[in-house]
Amino acid sequence: MDLYEKSLNILELPAVLEMLAGEAASAAAKEAALELRPSDNIYEIQYLQRETTDAKRLIALKGAPPLAAISDIRGSLARAVRGGMLSARELLEIAAVLRVARQTKAWGEAEDADNSLGGLFASLRANKFLEEKITMSILGEDEIADSASPELASIRRHMRAANARIRETLQRIIASPSYSKILQDPIITMRSDRYVIPVKAEHKGALSGLVHDISSSGQTLFIEPMQVVEANNEIRELQAKEKKEIERILTELSGDAASFEDDIAGDFSLLTKLDLIFAKAKLSYAMKAEEPQLSADGAVSLKNARHPLLDRQSAVPINIAVGDGFDTLVITGPNTGGKTVSLKTLGLLSVMAQCGLHVPADWGSRVRAFKKVLADIGDEQSIKQSLSTFSSHMRNIVGMLAEAGEDTLMLFDELGAGTDPSEGAALAIAIIQRGRSLGAKIAATTHYAELKVFATAEPGVMNASCEFDVETLKPTYRLLMGIPGKSNAFEISRRLGLDESIIEDAKKRMDVQSAEFENVVALLQKERQLLEREQAEAARLRLLAQEELKKAEEYRKRAEAEKEKAGIGAKREAERLLKEARRTAEEVFEELNRMRKSAAEAENIQQVNRARAELARKLNEAQEAFGAQEEDGEEARPNARPVKPGDTVEIKKIGTKAEVIAVSQDRLLTLQAGIMRITAREDEVRLLEGEKSESRKFIEKTEAKLRNLTVKPEIDLRGMTGEEAVSVMERYLDEAKRANLNSVRIIHGKGTGALRLAVQNSLKKNPAVKSFRLGRYGEGETGVTIVEFSQ
Repeated sequence: MDLYEKSLNILELPAVLEMLAGEAASAAAKEAALELRPSDNIYEIQYLQRETTDAKRLIALKGAPPLAAISDIRGSLARAVRGGMLSARELLEIAAVLRVARQTKAWGEAEDADNSLGGLFASLRANKFLEEKITMSILGEDEIADSASPELASIRRHMRAANARIRETLQRIIASPSYSKILQDPIITMRSDRYVIPVKAEHKGALSGLVHDISSSGQTLFIEPMQVVEANNEIRELQAKEKKEIERILTELSGDAASFEDDIAGDFSLLTKLDLIFAKAKLSYAMKAEEPQLSADGAVSLKNARHPLLDRQSAVPINIAVGDGFDTLVITGPNTGGKTVSLKTLGLLSVMAQCGLHVPADWGSRVRAFKKVLADIGDEQSIKQSLSTFSSHMRNIVGMLAEAGEDTLMLFDELGAGTDPSEGAALAIAIIQRGRSLGAKIAATTHYAELKVFATAEPGVMNASCEFDVETLKPTYRLLMGIPGKSNAFEISRRLGLDESIIEDAKKRMDVQSAEFENVVALLQKERQLLEREQAEAARLRLLAQEELKKAEEYRKRAEAEKEKAGIGAKREAERLLKEARRTAEEVFEELNRMRKSAAEAENIQQVNRARAELARKLNEAQEAFGAQEEDGEEARPNARPVKPGDTVEIKKIGTKAEVIAVSQDRLLTLQAGIMRITAREDEVRLLEGEKSESRKFIEKTEAKLRNLTVKPEIDLRGMTGEEAVSVMERYLDEAKRANLNSVRIIHGKGTGALRLAVQNSLKKNPAVKSFRLGRYGEGETGVTIVEFSQ
């Protein structure tokens, strides 16, 4: 196994491919899934990713395609091409491939949208004729249908007739009283594919025939009576003919399959490829994965990435990057804190993306096309629980440096460990620098403080750390970019109860530079934690402020609506009072008119007219003052919302209700007020919420009438003259037609027949009538006419 394959195994890509194989339907697709390897061609990777994305979208739209567990038929086809006869099972497997190809092609062609899979669906050839020929000829692996050929049907018909004759002859023998004493049991059975009956051994000479078998006790002989020997021979001959005909049919079907070998083999390959693509889409759903972007600048940036082999509910997402302004990432932190998992996540998601798989990370994550991902990881949390020695680590590193180049991702776990710390740290820095000089992207984990200092001071190298909660003495598994990790040995020891004097003595024994560095790291971590808390609090307050703003806006709109309703109520009350005043005034006018009629002198008449004019003048002044007040109030209060077509409004100046027909871009309204069409500005009308236009009221009133309209399915015209009956009947037919009745019964009685003749003459001329006839028995016979309406 070469170093690259070994690295893929270390990163556990085979375990992910096992998951992928579990989503595939056919054995060939499962095998292709296990053999999948990363591509280093950016255009191929983009196309593979697009195929997975399109398959995922199609599953969301219409469910999974009908890709069944088809068998690999390529070997059978090759044998058929060479002239071999395929078995019934092999031919049924070919028919199954043709059926799945036909169904999958129909499923794919039903999708009109352009996608990367359209060409694959269109390339499926299928062959319904051959598929049906096979399935109609072969009923099962061991059963050929009678309809497979006329010759086979004839042979089997003769076989059934011969069997019937044999059973009839044997039935007469076992039912005969003369043979009852010699039979062990009155049954018909078979030995060596021939019909026999069981005879007692002591009476073997009583029945002439051929002995085919003896029971284990020797008390029973199975004898074929001479009466059926010839018929049994005939059946054996027919069976030989049947076998020969079946072989001919299978040979013919094998030849048909061979003639379409290219199409069938091509369909099998396409179905296997589609099965693999849709398996990737199903795995993407299972992992809640997203399509990554292919990085143009060579950077890798994974957002909220999760290791696909960890439990999704408990795994802590990480943000990890390399190549975006820095080519090396140095990860530090306590043991079991998540350093190795972070390293594996970076490498595994990169190779997954290069295999065309979606990655379990947020949308917007970026990957690049590495030619090789080389890993030296021997972590204690691996499945095999294996520990690597310094020698084995160094052997891997030597190989990695020999193969590294510009398009290489190098992953080192605990670089420089297993030897003297000062030498190991110096060696680790030198290895990183050599890898950088070769153009590789590097991510490494370490405990050495020297590497933290190196990453802090060296351009192009970034620190990262796995967070550790000193209060709970547990890692949080969060990866913090840009901050070096702290060992936390003193804090952990203190929490576990180690004497403070021992801790202080240990601090004094640290060199000054290391102690100062650790203090700086501790200060940075405290400031980061404080900043994160402040950011979280700011985000909470921002969300709270947005919610309060939303509530305030809702309250404002509600208050404006209530104000609008209150204004409408006040105006209606004022209108009611004004109408009452006008009604009272009209009563006064009527009284004045009576007074004028009864008055004889002109002076009295003039006084009456002056009084009437004065009263009218005061009423008009009151109405004008009320209108001006309403107009001022309305102008001061805007509508609760913009007016739209279909709304009912009131024109402020004339107090007339109108329906909004259209609204132009400059907010000019086209209104329909009765038979008049008016143009007005939006501020010249008042929106009436909950009001319906006159046209809508009329439509609803008409619909209600139609809904309440009930028409009986018959009408009785007896006792009317011909002219009266025709007039009543025509009105009734119109109502019945509008009520959507299919047929009605006209009762005209038998009598002289004159009324029936008048009715039927009128029906002949009515265009709504499709047909009519006299009633049948139980319908009224000749005393009624049944009318059917045209649709």
